[in-house]
Amino acid sequence: MKLAVTYTILAVIASLANFAAQDLVTTFYGGPFNIAISVVLGTGVGLIVKYVLDKRYIFRFKARDAAHDGKTFILYTIMGLATTFIFWGFEFGFQAVFATKEMRYLGGALGLAIGYVTKYLLDKRYVFRQETP
Repeated sequence: MKLAVTYTILAVIASLANFAAQDLVTTFYGGPFNIAISVVLGTGVGLIVKYVLDKRYIFRFKARDAAHDGKTFILYTIMGLATTFIFWGFEFGFQAVFATKEMRYLGGALGLAIGYVTKYLLDKRYVFRQETP
């Protein structure tokens, strides 16, 4: 139960970082594709924040060296592709239906919640495996 609470708190932190980055983009850039650009940049910020937090507090993973950490991050990112499409589907779907920032973020939050549960299972099985000596 403690792990689920910790994971949820860290997911909320990464989600807030994602939405803050999105809001910065849409606040300072009103040009073409501003929402799409904000979602992509926010996703990148959220990915990095979530990786650092998951690695340390959820999986207690210690890379052997920088190359190992880089390979782990790439695998973490690959596992996140499917869950990113879930998140984007909800966020862009809510934007298309409701056309407000608040509803877009609500859709994004729902998509992130579903995606993070899926991502945890993928990360546990494929990314942060315990190596056998």
